[in-house]
Amino acid sequence: MSKIGKINISVPEKVKVVMNENSLNIEGPQGKKVMKFDNSIFEIKINDGKDISIKPKVINDETKRLWGMNRSLLNNAIIGANEGYTKNLELVGVGYRAAIKGNFLNLQLGFSHDINFKIPENIKILVEKQTNVKISGSDKQLVGMVASEIKALRPPEPYKGKGIKEVGQYILRKEGKKK
Repeated sequence: MSKIGKINISVPEKVKVVMNENSLNIEGPQGKKVMKFDNSIFEIKINDGKDISIKPKVINDETKRLWGMNRSLLNNAIIGANEGYTKNLELVGVGYRAAIKGNFLNLQLGFSHDINFKIPENIKILVEKQTNVKISGSDKQLVGMVASEIKALRPPEPYKGKGIKEVGQYILRKEGKKK
């Protein structure tokens, strides 16, 4: 039995969940999401629009594995439609700057050229200071992917800690060469 899968998902008042044949339409103040489910494996019940339960029709090894994951994905979609998700990135280094130019995030990361990162749809990027970037959206997976793609442009190096990192991320520092 799945410990996570057994827990019912509470639906906030602002979020509307509608069941179609094999998909759930989730609509809230932050955005919309359509999630597809396999009706031959899972049975989804919406109780008075206040909570949702997901249960497998037949319990075996495969459905046990998928049960908790599908419940978590559904919960993340409901939280994203209600509140949204954010990631805060920090640029550490001399001359490292970020700015928004149209539909692109312009990054100066110590290379001989600027990097223009195209902002995907359904993602909002704010540059609070020149060194702080805030990524927000309703899809948890998409927010995480955009943050990791930006971090991969200049990962933090272990000697001085220069690079792009998440706020609060610990960088394992190394000692420099000895004389």
